[in-house]
Amino acid sequence: MTWAPHIMALCAAGLIGTGSTASAQDMQAGKAEYMIACAVCHGESGKGAGPMTEYLSIEVPSLTTLAAENDGTFPYLDVFQVIDGRTGVRGHGGAMPVWGDRFSAGARGEYGSFGAEVVTRGRIAVLTDYLMSIQE
Repeated sequence: MTWAPHIMALCAAGLIGTGSTASAQDMQAGKAEYMIACAVCHGESGKGAGPMTEYLSIEVPSLTTLAAENDGTFPYLDVFQVIDGRTGVRGHGGAMPVWGDRFSAGARGEYGSFGAEVVTRGRIAVLTDYLMSIQE
C-alpha cells in the first residue's frame, strides 16, 4: 500500500498525541480544522461566541480556559475524546457533533477503513494541539 505524504504526517501527529511536539505546520492544520469544524459554535477566538450560538439552546463554552479549569494542565486526552465523540465521552451533553464519525466517513472512500482511522485521529490530534495552543 502506498501512503500519501500527508497521511503519514497525520499518522505521526495522531501517534504523538502529547501536543508538546506539535510543529508550526501542525498548528496551521489544527487552526484550519478549528475554523471549519468548531468556529461556527465556539467562535474564531475559541471563547464561545460563534454565529450559531444564537440558535442553540445550550451555552457554548470557551475553549481557551480548559487548562485553567483543570488546575493549569491542559486535559489533552479528555479533549481529544470529546472531539472524537465515539468513545461515549460527549461534549455539551451530547449536542456536539461526533467528529470522529464525520472525519472517518469523509476519508473512508479514499483510504479504506484503516487509512480513514489514521486520518481521523490525525485530524483530531492537530485540532487538539491547536486548542492547547490557545489556552489563556
